Amino acid sequence: MLKLKRILVTGGAGFLGSHLCERLVDQGHDVICADNFFTSQKSNVANLLERSNFELIRHDITMPLYLEVDEIYNLACPAAPGHYQFNPVKTMKTSLAGSINMLGLAKRCRAKILQASTSEVYGDPEVHPQVESYRGCVNPIGPRACYDEGKRAAESLFMDYWRMHKMPVRIVRIFNTYGPRMHPYDGRVVSNFIRQALSNEPITIFGDGQQTRSFCYRDDLVEAMIRMMNNEENFIGPVNIGNPEEFTIRELADLVAELVGQPVQFVEKPIPTDDPRQRRPDITLAKQKLNWTPQIPLKEGLRKTIEWFRSIDFEQYRPPTPLY
Repeated sequence: MLKLKRILVTGGAGFLGSHLCERLVDQGHDVICADNFFTSQKSNVANLLERSNFELIRHDITMPLYLEVDEIYNLACPAAPGHYQFNPVKTMKTSLAGSINMLGLAKRCRAKILQASTSEVYGDPEVHPQVESYRGCVNPIGPRACYDEGKRAAESLFMDYWRMHKMPVRIVRIFNTYGPRMHPYDGRVVSNFIRQALSNEPITIFGDGQQTRSFCYRDDLVEAMIRMMNNEENFIGPVNIGNPEEFTIRELADLVAELVGQPVQFVEKPIPTDDPRQRRPDITLAKQKLNWTPQIPLKEGLRKTIEWFRSIDFEQYRPPTPLY
């Protein structure tokens, strides 16, 4: 029998957070969504506002939050380059001060807490595919460091709270994820390609397009996070969560053009500083500890995502934030 819990989801109105909130609300849990709406949309959780077991709070986790909860999913942090580089100091504060505040809340409530970390902790990897034991190759003074190093420091905090206070922490490292409710101007490759194709704009490819990524559909990702939170083996992670199928950026662009079903042009631009050449998760640990593997192939997931992008009005979303 499912035990109903009081669950806080920070960043709960974001792309992934809103789907996580939906899953937890549907399971009957009492869900509190905290979000400052810097990169997220209220419309993402509008369908939950009338649910009696859902509550929305406008809050920035760099400030303390006082609640009584059983579990915390800490997803709050700008995750796309255009967003996290817009205010890099705030991005670092969100990872550091936000983690300190949420860990403090979890400690006081004796709550289980999950940190949504990232594959960016591996930087531009020298090991391929990336395993959890790999320590990464990160430029600590580059334009991406506010996010990369912020997430690495957050992982350190979570591990220190576990070592010092024996707190039930969980750490997942999220690889490229896509699906409905992606911000059309978030600067991620999937949303960029789909928005540009549907707007009859040339698809922008940075570099030669031979750099690789692995793309996990949002439903698979949310399922893995819930399994990680609920595992009873005292497995704290970190654990890679992503789809191990690897595609070049050019292959992704061609597939988007095919699924959109109209002529698409391509334009190449210089590759951004510190952009990784390869990114693919080794998910052996997730298979062993969580009995989890992604189920939705890229073509099927892209079809669903494109369908959602066709249904929205791009003008209702904030324009892209400048990188510098």
